[in-house]
This record gives sequence, structure tokens and C-alpha cells, in this order.
Amino acid sequence: MTSLKVKIVNSGEQELPAYETPGAAGMDVRAAIKEPITLKPLQRILIPTGLSVQLPQGYQLEVRPRSGLALKYGITVLNTPGTVDADYRGEIKVILINLSDTDFVINPGERICQFVVTTYTRVEWETVTHLDHTVRGDGSFGHTGLN
Repeated sequence: MTSLKVKIVNSGEQELPAYETPGAAGMDVRAAIKEPITLKPLQRILIPTGLSVQLPQGYQLEVRPRSGLALKYGITVLNTPGTVDADYRGEIKVILINLSDTDFVINPGERICQFVVTTYTRVEWETVTHLDHTVRGDGSFGHTGLN
């Protein structure tokens, strides 16, 4: 495991993202809202985090759902994983959706998602007229059967 210093601006009153256990890869992130917000079934909403970051080149920040919210309440991050690029300096906001059949209340400072910081590789496309053959070939969705 490596460690990386990342500059962060917290314009809200909530705690900074934090790892909840020593082995956690994701940091829990809190809603930077002043009053509770009710998320109705199948409604989506943009929730501010109050956070802006300065990632080093070669890194990205992924916004991921919290498994407990997904399992217990049907709340997830709509564009999961959301990607925050190294050159973005604005406030990070999270698109939440309620996939359940009941209202869900988001309270100020509630943990709404996770941040995972990862490295990435930039691709240089090489245009060719054909690709190397594999056993799978162009087999797509369900090509290996039901089991």
C-alpha cells in the first residue's frame, strides 16, 4: 500500500473523507447540505460535498456508492463510478438516485458515497484493419450459455 498527499479544500462544515477501517480502499464522503433532503422513489438529485481536490497527474478520483445504502435503502450513485479528473478544480457533487419504492431522507453530514483515488493509463490508439484472433472472437452478451 502506498500513500499519496492530495490537496483538498473543504468549503462545507462536514468532516473530510475518511477511511472507516484500516483495510478500506474507499473513503466515506459526507453530504454538505444545511437541511435534510427527501429523495423520492426513482428520483435523482445532485448532492454537494463541499470538497474540491488537486490530484497529481496520472491519478483520478472515483465516486462510488456505499454498499450499505444500496442494500438497505436502494440508494446508489447514478453514474457509478463517477470520475474526477486530475485537472478538475471545482466542487465535487454526487448524483444519487433512489431505486427503492420508499422515500429516503439525506441528512446534513450523512455519508453518501465513497472516494477511491487510483492511477490510470492514457491510451494511444493504433488504427489497424483487423485484430488478432482469440477463442472467444466476437462472442458477446451471454455467449457462454446460461451457466
